[in-house]
Amino acid sequence: MNPDKYANSSPLMALLLAACLLSGCNDSKRDVAAEAPPPLKVERVEDSGVFQVEHPQKFALATAREYKAAPKLNATGTVSPDVSRNVPVVSVASGRVVEIRARLGDTVTKGELLMRIQSADIAQAFSDYRKALTVEELNRRQLERSQLLYEKGAIAKRDLEQAEQTEESSKIDVTTALDHLRVLGAEAEHPSAIVDVRAPVSGVITDQQVTNAAGVQGLAGPNPFTISDLSFVWILCDVYENDLAFVRLGQYADIRVNAYPDLMLRGRIGNIGPILDPNLRTAKVRLELRNPGMLRLGMFVTATFHGLTKEAHAAVPATAILHLHDRNWVYSPAGSNDFRRVEVIAGDMLGGGAQEVISGIAPGQQVVANALEFQNTVEQQ
Repeated sequence: MNPDKYANSSPLMALLLAACLLSGCNDSKRDVAAEAPPPLKVERVEDSGVFQVEHPQKFALATAREYKAAPKLNATGTVSPDVSRNVPVVSVASGRVVEIRARLGDTVTKGELLMRIQSADIAQAFSDYRKALTVEELNRRQLERSQLLYEKGAIAKRDLEQAEQTEESSKIDVTTALDHLRVLGAEAEHPSAIVDVRAPVSGVITDQQVTNAAGVQGLAGPNPFTISDLSFVWILCDVYENDLAFVRLGQYADIRVNAYPDLMLRGRIGNIGPILDPNLRTAKVRLELRNPGMLRLGMFVTATFHGLTKEAHAAVPATAILHLHDRNWVYSPAGSNDFRRVEVIAGDMLGGGAQEVISGIAPGQQVVANALEFQNTVEQQ
């Protein structure tokens, strides 16, 4: 082997190795550049809420004025009876119903006959009363004889006192038997196993638990009827936990009945429920008011509670508000020939054809006075 041969070729080998290394580096750089993501491109998208018209001067503008009003809270509720005016009809006597004179929903007056019951309790009470009368009569005669014998010296004073005590005890038995009859609803002058159940108060029958031929268990069973005085009623509303700051005891609320939309009533808050519904997170708020005559139990109502401090809102012509897709909108100038559609929350109607805007625009801001006309023009372009 000739060492000089390899010694002379070593520079050539070094150059070849360097060329290979440079070629590999260039290839790796090209691969990295090929795998890199393309540069981002920003494209301008037109605002869908901005509309351009050719002759903006055709559309009159209105300036929103300031309107101060207390915040309001609307809550739904139902008409309920005043439980303090609910009177149960109680039958102390047990027995079988033989006749019913009243029905659920009837208006009754105090003392009116509601039903008749055939009762074994009444029969037994009359029997006890007659026996007590008989014993009392015998003891009275015995006392009269004892007094006569004592006056003639035939009996001792002790025997006379014993007769007086027996006669007094029989009187007590008669009184007790008579009271028992009255408690059961019977009259001593009309001995009968039939007892009449009458209305204790005037009102409307709001609950009925008996029918013809039904059995009545006296105080052990349910009350046959419940009579409610509906001259005063309650409105029970559900108020969410976050809105409880709007309601205070003694505050008055405006009440609108769904069945009579033109009727406005006022009720006073008599109670705010101390326990929240764990599922709905609401509290029961009770409004108390006099029934004008048309309120019926179970009716749906809307109660409006008013805040204490007034807030500044905007007021615009009612024609400036467009109701579209279950929302309310106004159009305000956005420079040059552009108009921007702005969503608003509309409030109450005001005098002079104006309407309150709770949020969306501020006082002093300009809007298109006739939003419907503007909308039609935009759709035709």
